[in-house]
Amino acid sequence: MYFSIWLGIMLAADSGCTSQKAVKPDKLATEEARKALPVDDKENPLVKRLNNPSSMPTVPPAGARTSYSSVKISQKVLAMTFDDGPHPSLTPKLLDILKERNIKCTFFLIGQQVKMYPDIVRRIIAEGHEIGNHTWTHCSLTSRSDAQIRVELKKSEDAVYEVAGVRPHLVRPPYGAINSRIKDLMFTEFGYSTIMWSVDPQDWRRPGVSVVTSRLVSGAHSGAIMLAHDIHPPTITAMPPMFDQLLAQGYQFVTVSQLLNMEKASMPVGVIIRPAAPVSDKDPKPLPQTAKPSA
Repeated sequence: MYFSIWLGIMLAADSGCTSQKAVKPDKLATEEARKALPVDDKENPLVKRLNNPSSMPTVPPAGARTSYSSVKISQKVLAMTFDDGPHPSLTPKLLDILKERNIKCTFFLIGQQVKMYPDIVRRIIAEGHEIGNHTWTHCSLTSRSDAQIRVELKKSEDAVYEVAGVRPHLVRPPYGAINSRIKDLMFTEFGYSTIMWSVDPQDWRRPGVSVVTSRLVSGAHSGAIMLAHDIHPPTITAMPPMFDQLLAQGYQFVTVSQLLNMEKASMPVGVIIRPAAPVSDKDPKPLPQTAKPSA
């Protein structure tokens, strides 16, 4: 009899333990349910559309300027630009000259040179100057296919970005070899404005220091974009007297982008942009302005 009673107690105890253990699966299930659901790796169907919008223009809008050789402003402000660098010894000398006078310029760099002299490129950016694209190999764009042009520009742009963390938004065609079709290609596919020049001392011909200085000083005008090359020793020697003479005349030096922004800021209200008008490098004509009555 005692054995039966003891056996009943033991069975009841086991049964109680079993009922307590049965709660655990429910608790685990609750905790599992609270876990974050896995992210769906399927591509959002909007991504492709947003990254390749059908509204992207295939040609510049009517009235847009894709190219500049100078800008229309009344202030005595101009942009000095240098092509074909960076040069390992001459470009640093030029940067010293600019730093001493607190002058900012625009450098159109060759991609291959950028890869060779990255520290100079970083210094150009660190000291407040602007970098433009001058192709990867300094080739004539008009003698290249569209595919080759894209490679030249992309490799050069990527080199600048890799070295200095910035991407150019201006381009200067080597030798000035350009046409409207290529300007449109560079504008629509890369967002580049083509930058030519209005003052050229032809320093690449090595005419002499005084000649380079004289040609730049005499050619300077409000809104000018002036050209030189920081790969020729006489050009670097000509820079201090040129800068000093123009500074004495009241000129200020800015980057090309700053110069373009000054023109945009001074454009008259009511500029006409005709739909479907042929694109050219000339500004659209402003609306006639009513003459102010004399005092």
